[in-house]
Amino acid sequence: MTQPIENVIIIGSGPAGYTAALYTARANLDPLVIEGFAWGGLLQQTTEVENFPGFPQGIQGPALMQAMRDQAERFGTRFITDMATSVELATEPGGIHKVWVDEDELHLARTVILAMGAEHKKLGVPGEEELGGRGVSYCATCDAAFFKGARTVIVGGGDSAMEEAIFLSKFAERVDVVHRRHEFRASKIMLDRARAIENIAFKTPYVVEEFVAVEGQQLPTARLRNVETGEIEALENVGTFIAIGHEPQSAIVRGQIDLDDEGYVITQGRSTRTNRPGVFAAGDLVDHTYRQAITAAGSGCQAALDAEWYLRDTPQVPTPVGMPEGDLAEAQWAPSAE
Repeated sequence: MTQPIENVIIIGSGPAGYTAALYTARANLDPLVIEGFAWGGLLQQTTEVENFPGFPQGIQGPALMQAMRDQAERFGTRFITDMATSVELATEPGGIHKVWVDEDELHLARTVILAMGAEHKKLGVPGEEELGGRGVSYCATCDAAFFKGARTVIVGGGDSAMEEAIFLSKFAERVDVVHRRHEFRASKIMLDRARAIENIAFKTPYVVEEFVAVEGQQLPTARLRNVETGEIEALENVGTFIAIGHEPQSAIVRGQIDLDDEGYVITQGRSTRTNRPGVFAAGDLVDHTYRQAITAAGSGCQAALDAEWYLRDTPQVPTPVGMPEGDLAEAQWAPSAE
């Protein structure tokens, strides 16, 4: 039995992966999505989403991801709910890329779209996982409106933490920035902006020890420890935003795809092209700055179009040595319709 060659394999899911799947499916490219076990990305861990266009009353994160997945499936997208474990990416235009699932299941493709996303770095303290979405959050831009008039905490000391604190201060009664050192990694301009806001305060040098759900409290208690004195302080009924960075899920392509110092995939100009021909990247895997569902979806659309144009314009290489003739399936390309 000959090994089929896919036109497009999409590694990852979430808004970027599912949008790429929708666009390539509508272009008659019959995409295969290796979506992972935790399909749907970070929005599967989110409750109410109020800033995704088209849902005036908001929508639950898992429901939005299910709808996007269903829409891609409607046009012929196929899914493997498993992890891509390794890749061997071609170096020449028209070459065939290899993607393994569970070490021994090989898939071949003319193009690959990388959409593995980035994970929020977590504190790893008791109560964090259990109270995620119920008082513990990782995105003030996404969730600040739910904490209007509440006392809140930002954990972190970099520019991202200051940006989150400044945004959150428009909604919350008070914002305490908790950091383990007296000095901050944030740039002076961002730190000065945060310090100039009346309802932002700074608690140093403290770390969060645990989050505790308390009966009768709408929000959890955050227990803090002073790293110099060991003193414990409990901040009751607070919403906490953890802003200690992100980890792009790029390990599978390290050594083959160009990454920056933080592990984000580097793309060429305003495109989604990577340094390997026929390999494209989208979503939070490439995005240091915005990290929103709508921007991820937009870049998934770009990746799909880039892959579509690559398939249209790039001739296939000859059949690889040792592979039976006829294995390189003709790409079924047709212009997409809006």
